Amino acid sequence: MKKGTLIVISGFSGSGKGTIISKLIEKYDNYSLSISATTRKPRYGETDGREYFFISRDDFEKKIKNGDFIEYALYVDNYYGTPGEYVVKQLNSGKNVILEIEIQGAAKIKERFEDALMVFIAPPSAEILEQRLKNRSTEDGEEITKRLRRAADESFFIKDYDYIIINDTLEKAVESLNNLVECENMAVNRNLDFIDELERGLNKF
Repeated sequence: MKKGTLIVISGFSGSGKGTIISKLIEKYDNYSLSISATTRKPRYGETDGREYFFISRDDFEKKIKNGDFIEYALYVDNYYGTPGEYVVKQLNSGKNVILEIEIQGAAKIKERFEDALMVFIAPPSAEILEQRLKNRSTEDGEEITKRLRRAADESFFIKDYDYIIINDTLEKAVESLNNLVECENMAVNRNLDFIDELERGLNKF
């Protein structure tokens, strides 16, 4: 069975990356979302084991020591990390595995998985990003300012990614992401086994 593609998706807080991923998985059946662990508190409507594994800071730090994460990062005073066993299992089963992680963690994933597809989700403008953060009403003014300042810092690392998707409309962003993955799955370096088999077959003539 052909191995799936590991897709690393990052973006500013408020860029809409979570919504894009949800719609992608809803529309297509060849994706699997890796659920991250975090020490932040659940937002309204979030469920443990669905959006995140919500754990205490002490438990998270124990898992770090045990080597349970393939990456982890500290973001706005909270830890976020990716459990490794699930990711490898899904890739080997042929699923395209999505990791929604911060820039710090994305860099660590690229070091470990050189063929990971790196995608950054961005808003059409800084002003629209600010408005989206305000509209979701999950943070106060001070927290929104922190997230915008963090976005300013993160913008310097966008060039480290393979592709950028501007989230102007949800439907267009979802289709752009799926098209990127489909193209990546057709890359020569991801189809070497097929090429070898084809060559062997042709050499019989």
